[in-house]
Amino acid sequence: MEVGILNIKKLLGGKSDSPRPVTPSCPHRVRIYCVGDIHGRVDLLLQLLVAVARDAADYGGSKKIIYLGDYIDRGDESMAVIDWLLNHPLPGFEAIYLRGNHEQTMLDFLQRAEVGPGWLAWGGRATLASYGVKVARMPIRQEDYIALQQNLVSRLPEAHREFLLMTRMSYSCGSYYFVHAGVRPDIPLNQQIPEDQLWIREEFLSCREYYEKIIVHGHTISGEAEMHYNRIGIDTGAYLSGKLTALVLEQSTQRLIQTHA
Repeated sequence: MEVGILNIKKLLGGKSDSPRPVTPSCPHRVRIYCVGDIHGRVDLLLQLLVAVARDAADYGGSKKIIYLGDYIDRGDESMAVIDWLLNHPLPGFEAIYLRGNHEQTMLDFLQRAEVGPGWLAWGGRATLASYGVKVARMPIRQEDYIALQQNLVSRLPEAHREFLLMTRMSYSCGSYYFVHAGVRPDIPLNQQIPEDQLWIREEFLSCREYYEKIIVHGHTISGEAEMHYNRIGIDTGAYLSGKLTALVLEQSTQRLIQTHA
């Protein structure tokens, strides 16, 4: 695999009825690297972090790296992804970890076994396997899910549980608002609820109005990063495509760093 850098000269324009357009901006001498959905692809994560470190090597200002959630499920190395994020932070970077709907579902399963059928159908079997909990076939009985839950509880390192619990629902910097799935239109950003921040799709994706800030999100897969005047989506389906995307923000500029299969 190789890593490529794509320059983006400007956000795509568009019409909006909102009276308050948002100008892209980051605080002075702050550079942000924002990483899309990893989904168990530790190989792509490591490649991307090497590229990010190289890109930031000569930068003398403050550096932030923001992860948009969905570290787990679908790919084969969920445990390794969390382990790497915990034990190998990029030197010189402030790291911000957001929560995705997959992390929330795993946390729910640790408390309520009845969440199991949905979680396993969405990719949780791969996460269980990465922690040494084998699932030969989809369970049917409730007691089987309880057994899986207890097995995972016994194998999950406490540091990994604490990592999942400490993840944030959102983060704001400059004219950008970072969140996993998106936000509910017509609701102030400081009044958004976790259910929407983790799960929303169509109402958010189809909205053409400006928000208080430019929303940077993952959750919804697209072949390429989606650059719009009111939102930027960077979930490029890494677990299948081999393309893990980082959005680089500095002053008024936006560009991408991506891995390529």
